[in-house]
Amino acid sequence: MPNAGLPPWLKFLDKTSVIATALTAMVCLHTRSAGVIYFGAGSLACALSAKLVKLAIRQERPVSGRKVTYGMPSTHASACIFFAAYATLASIYLPLHPRIHPLLATYAPLVMISWATLIVLSRVWLGYHTWPQVAAGTALGVCFASVWLRFWVEDAGGMRTLGGELERWIDDSVMPAIITVA
Repeated sequence: MPNAGLPPWLKFLDKTSVIATALTAMVCLHTRSAGVIYFGAGSLACALSAKLVKLAIRQERPVSGRKVTYGMPSTHASACIFFAAYATLASIYLPLHPRIHPLLATYAPLVMISWATLIVLSRVWLGYHTWPQVAAGTALGVCFASVWLRFWVEDAGGMRTLGGELERWIDDSVMPAIITVA
């Protein structure tokens, strides 16, 4: 077992991709918000972008590391920083979705920034990345979140408009049908 000797808190940080994916899925199901789904898609797009950059740069990971793929930029750093940056920017610039509690919108970015910072640091502590690799992942995550949110705010390609129509259709047609069957 590769992380058997790690303290529990570091094991937890090592499993963040599974935890973040599950939490995002729960928020998507709870809110049925096109904006939250768009946010999740942005995180995937950011991670895939980091992987493509890794293939282009082809920089090795630290010698002491347990991973064999390329390390520059850190995909975990880019994805978790995307989460924290997007959530923070969205809480500042977007109206609150009716199914999201105001306290969640207020405190989630604070928790996400703290958690993302620990995740980024843990990638070095675990020996998966160097400081420059996590710094590059962090920069990619912040930039990607800023651009991704701007696309949503400016309704690029009608994405936000389509999302609103999809939400109304689900609320007006799909959910009543599901409730009736249940």
